[in-house]
Amino acid sequence: MKYQLIMPSSIDHLRNAIIDKLMAISDKDYLTALNKLIETAVANNAADNSDKEELPKHVVEGIKRGQADMQAGRSISLEEFKQKLAAK
Repeated sequence: MKYQLIMPSSIDHLRNAIIDKLMAISDKDYLTALNKLIETAVANNAADNSDKEELPKHVVEGIKRGQADMQAGRSISLEEFKQKLAAK
């Protein structure tokens, strides 16, 4: 099982900020160089994603136990957790 942490809002924000800046560039040579850079990055990203390491078995099992606990209603709020932690 492979997991990857992605924060869509920050990625979308960054992507949109870059697009806004690109729209202001009119130098064809500069844009051509950027395009080559982006094409290389996309190709490298695709290669990197194919080689992602899997999480260790004990980590995957812990995640599954946590998911089962949540589905069974075995959870507490952050405030309850903080109170229990402070009581120790």
